[in-house]
Amino acid sequence: MRRIAILTRFLAVLACLAAAPARADDVEVLAASLRAVEDGLVLDADFQFDLTPRLAEVVANGVPLYFVVEFELGRRRWYWLDENAASKKLQLRLSYHPLSRQYRLSTGLLQQNFANLADALNVLKRVRNWLVVDRTVSFSNADYEAAVRLRLDTTLLPKPFQLSALTSRDLHLETPWKRFTVRSPRQLPAPVESREPKGAEAR
Repeated sequence: MRRIAILTRFLAVLACLAAAPARADDVEVLAASLRAVEDGLVLDADFQFDLTPRLAEVVANGVPLYFVVEFELGRRRWYWLDENAASKKLQLRLSYHPLSRQYRLSTGLLQQNFANLADALNVLKRVRNWLVVDRTVSFSNADYEAAVRLRLDTTLLPKPFQLSALTSRDLHLETPWKRFTVRSPRQLPAPVESREPKGAEAR
């Protein structure tokens, strides 16, 4: 009977783990691509995720959530150490302001206000025109591998939540790395020349 009771408890624990809201297939990078512009290479990326009920409650109670988009660009070399051409991070802060009853998404000096959480998350899930590689970076004449992911930075949560995050999956959110090949990144467009209009010198 004791063995049956232990087995029953073990199966109950497995059932709870299986029912956890943050499944790996719910949190992912849907698409990612690089585009060449005058200043270098910019990243466009789309993420798929939903906040767990616990995270939605945390931000609604006035605790900001910090998300980090990480980007890497490199090349494997069998004869030497791997080449790390670029590495960048973009921090996004999601917060709620009870007085205005609005959610706010900010990065650096830029910020946007939203009437509800769903609208704020829709913008958070779409990264556009993020300059990840400056045109001054030199590349070898070879293909490179890019990688991008998004994660919740639990180290910036208040201390009590940091401790809870050690054991609770409800306070975790992280996509797997999305990897894709970049063909000949050294082929960047030439800088746009600034020229005076005709007749300007005669003035």
